[in-house]
Amino acid sequence: MTGGAAPPATEITPAPPSAAPLVARQSLRAQLEEALLPAVVALLLAAVVGDVLILSFGQSPGNVYRLLLEGSWGNAYGFGQVLYKATTFTFTGLAVAIGLRAGLFNIGAESQLAAGGFVAALVGLLLPSGLPALVTLPLFLVAAAAGGGVVGAIPGALKAKFGAHEVITTIMLNFIVLALLNYFISAHLKVPDTLHTAELHSGALPQLSAYISAFHGSAANLVLVIALIAAWASWWFLFRTRAGFELRATGLQPEAAEYGGVRVGSVWWRAMALSGALAGLGGLNFVLGSKHYYEDGFASGAGFLGIAVAIVGRSNPLGVVLAALLFATLSQGGLAVNALVPKQIVDVLQAVVIIAVAASVPEVRRMLRRGGVR
Repeated sequence: MTGGAAPPATEITPAPPSAAPLVARQSLRAQLEEALLPAVVALLLAAVVGDVLILSFGQSPGNVYRLLLEGSWGNAYGFGQVLYKATTFTFTGLAVAIGLRAGLFNIGAESQLAAGGFVAALVGLLLPSGLPALVTLPLFLVAAAAGGGVVGAIPGALKAKFGAHEVITTIMLNFIVLALLNYFISAHLKVPDTLHTAELHSGALPQLSAYISAFHGSAANLVLVIALIAAWASWWFLFRTRAGFELRATGLQPEAAEYGGVRVGSVWWRAMALSGALAGLGGLNFVLGSKHYYEDGFASGAGFLGIAVAIVGRSNPLGVVLAALLFATLSQGGLAVNALVPKQIVDVLQAVVIIAVAASVPEVRRMLRRGGVR
């Protein structure tokens, strides 16, 4: 045994108490920039392309964009319609975003949205008249989430059990579910000479015009609040819970996640069920907040547009809300610009925004790295 002094123990200096808030602020900043910067870059590129298209029709881009903003955000009715459309887009965008975070491409939000609205309408028809909305709202939430969740869980279970690709199964389910709903409405539940059910007996939510008279005539309603709560809950689930971590880990690398003890198959079907439930809740915007009945075909592409919302929002719930507002603005503003240019220009701009986000994300990430954000 050799003599001599033992080497001094390494002293571990604890992190200062102020380090945790700093790390939290940096993480929040990174999430905000990841959600916002791609959309900003996409908007700039879309504006350039839009200028060229508008000039080709002999119109001034400034006049067209001014008309678009005046028809959407420039008056209370237009802004109310933007909020109404953004509500549905938020639900379908969150549905697709949850799937993407799990490494799954849910193209079935259209049928999940319709199924949620249909089941909620059935509950509304079965309830006795005169019940207050606060009593019936939990029932409608469960019904809509269950309707969409079941439709979403089917491809999730097929993926987990047999490896069936979710893109194929969700596309096929769109046809099956929408055809079944059309049969139920047209053959059994419709009001004569229409393709919608009778009005709900009770539980309809008030529209925003009941509180703000300037919104009179618009379809904006209190389901908007539910959409914002759903976005917050989705963020909390993804970034603050163990189940959300397992979902994101599965989406990044399923083999590594499984090696770490995550049951990947279980995560897949639960993610698709949750995705479908979120889309199903979007059906309440029409059934409970706007028309107060189910009408065949009410989804009219909102489920598919949720794919664009999720991509532009970078599958971040905050980004999804902002992207939903963007696409709702373009949708409503397209009706106004039709006086000067074909409203199909707005469809082109939407496509440019999606392509620009896909193209700009690598550059945005390089910008973030140069700025010191990891």
